[in-house]
Formats: sequence, C-alpha cells, structure tokens
Amino acid sequence: MLTVNTSRPAGPAGRISKVETLQLGTSWRDFGYVRVHTDQGLTGVGEITHPYRADETCRLTEAMGRRHLLGADPFDVEELWLRMYQGDFLRGGDIGGIAVSGVDQALYDLMGKALGVPVYRLTGGATRDRVRVYANGWYTGEREPEVFAAKAKETVAKGYTALKFDPFGAGLHELERPELHRSLSLVAAVREAVGPEVELFIEGHARFAMGTARRLVYELAPYDIGWFEEPLPWTHIERYAELRQLAPFPLSGGEHFHNRYEYKQLFATHAVDIVQPDLSMAGGFTELRKIAAQADAHGMVVAPHNSNSPLCTTASAHAAFGLTNFKILETFDGLLEPFVFEAVRGTLPVTDGYVGLPDAPGLGVELADEVFAEHPPTHGFWNMFEAGWEKRERT
Repeated sequence: MLTVNTSRPAGPAGRISKVETLQLGTSWRDFGYVRVHTDQGLTGVGEITHPYRADETCRLTEAMGRRHLLGADPFDVEELWLRMYQGDFLRGGDIGGIAVSGVDQALYDLMGKALGVPVYRLTGGATRDRVRVYANGWYTGEREPEVFAAKAKETVAKGYTALKFDPFGAGLHELERPELHRSLSLVAAVREAVGPEVELFIEGHARFAMGTARRLVYELAPYDIGWFEEPLPWTHIERYAELRQLAPFPLSGGEHFHNRYEYKQLFATHAVDIVQPDLSMAGGFTELRKIAAQADAHGMVVAPHNSNSPLCTTASAHAAFGLTNFKILETFDGLLEPFVFEAVRGTLPVTDGYVGLPDAPGLGVELADEVFAEHPPTHGFWNMFEAGWEKRERT
C-alpha cells in the first residue's frame, strides 16, 4: 500500500513524473503552489499557501513528491492521500496538512484534464448552479467606525450579500473597556451602513478567554450576526458547547484542523454549528467531502474557509458545487493586486457575490511562470496580536 504500485496499468493521465513548487509575493501574503506533471504531458496545480511558513511547506511538498508520488497514477487519490499521510508520519499539523491538500487538488486537476471534464464532475457533480461567497479583507485600513462603514458600503455595492470582519484589534484573552466599546462601535457602524439584509459574520480568531467570549456573545446579539467565528482558542474546545448554549446566533470554526482525525473532537464535543474546513489545509477534495459528510451527520452546515489566492477560491467553488450541506464560501479575491490573477490564469471570477458553474477541464487554471519571476516571495510578516494589524502592512 505505501509503495508506488506500477503493476496496475496507468489511467488516462499517465504516471506522475515531476512535482515542483512555486511562490508568488503579494502585499497580502506569499502564495504557494504545487504543480504535478505526468509522462503524458499533463500538469495539475494546487494551492499550498502557508501564511508564515511558505518555504517549509514547499520543501516538504517537493520531498513528499519524491518519496510517494513519482511513478504513481494520479487517479489513485485515496491511496496517494494515505501514502503521504501515513508514509510520511505526518500525524496532522499545518505544514503537512497544507502539502497534502495542495497535492490532492493537483491530482483532481489532472484527472479532470485527462477526462476533459471540470473537477466538480468528479466530486459529487452540481447540487446548485452557482456558489455564494462572502468578502473578507475589505476593511483593511484605519480601525474607525466611519472607515469601516464606508468600506462596507463599497463592498456591498460590488454585489456581495455577506461580509466578515474582525473588529477586535489586537485583543487577546480579554478586552479592556475602551477596546470593547470601540470594537462594538465598528460592528454597529457596519450594520447601520449595510442595512438589515446583508449578513455579517464576526471573526474571533480563536483568542478570547471564556469570560470575554461570554460577554461578547451578549454584546453582539443586537446586531443580528450570521455567526461568531472561533471565539475561543481550540485548546479550550470542550467549552465551545457551553458557549453555544448562551449564543442567540451560530458559532463557527474548524479552519485550523487538517484532516478528519483532527476534526473528531470538534464533532464529538458539538463545538460549533457551522464547520469551516479549508480546501488548502484540511486535506484537499478527498478529505473535505468526508468532513462535510460528518458535519451533515451532526446536523451542521459547511462554510469553507479560504484566506488564500484565487486558485483556492476556484478549487473551493468546485468542491462546494457538490456539497448538499454547503452554506457559503469565503474569498479575499477583492483584496488582491491584478498581477495575482495574471499569475494564476483561468480562475473563476466572483460576479455579484457568486461564482458560476465552470466548464473548463480540471480546475481550468494554469500558472504563468513569467509572472511568478516578476513577483518573488517577500517573506513578510504581520502579527495579529499587535496594534494596527488590520492595516496588513507586512514587515
């Protein structure tokens, strides 16, 4: 099982002959990608973006390619997923989870191209004609009510019907009273600016102590929010259910889990109402569908996390088309420079807050090496627990 099997005849994509990685520097973060080649001249792409450990993720992806993928048939996705996870003794975690996720995306891209069908045809088909998305990153700038309100209006004017934002500044564990009032003033300003029909999702970034989270649940109630995301650290996962009993709105989370095994405790403790697996962190298409099925069995809906590039937005949309318990997809695409879309050519556009049904084979995306050469990684960093992080000015 854990060695390349070449005794079976290869499928229409041929056998994997090369695995390479690329990085693209942007003002938001360095985006990482994996490109898998076959001996039939096909290439498949996937996203392996890590916000802080891009080099390490690329090195591991290339090493796992040499150890587990060369000579393999990309159609053997279940076996290859297990080979990478078990054979490399990953045991979960972010770098390994991202590497496996990106490779899995690339395998599905190869299968779609070999068969001449879009990836969503291979991952459950279509249960809807379009995928609804919400905007994040739109509030970059000064943390003032009038600024947030103006930016929210601009974003809604582009067709988005849902927005997510973190109003809490550098708050960690607790919020001092002035910061609590300032944070709530931002939420109030955005709600007033966009009106009652636009959904607002509040991001907690998994950082508050239980007492503060309990207070925030009470204070956020008047603003009719769609969910409160990760109010508590996951080291306190057993207290999520307690907080859910107090909240008049759903709690969401799960972006930090990297496979079905890490998700076990989230489901066992009934921690959230809405699960948020990230296609580029939670194990790719192969694993996302299993996590979504478990969520369905627990009466939960799925709102995939996606703080990555337009490639992950595109791949996530393909996955979402086949999920019967899908809610909405996150996107930061509106935050990005035009050259990002030139680097990952063929990504699906967001139009009036939706992504339409694709028709190109595979993911329909190709990486433009010349654009990557013009925008090398910057290796920048910004700390969310320092004042002013919302400006996203990397150092």
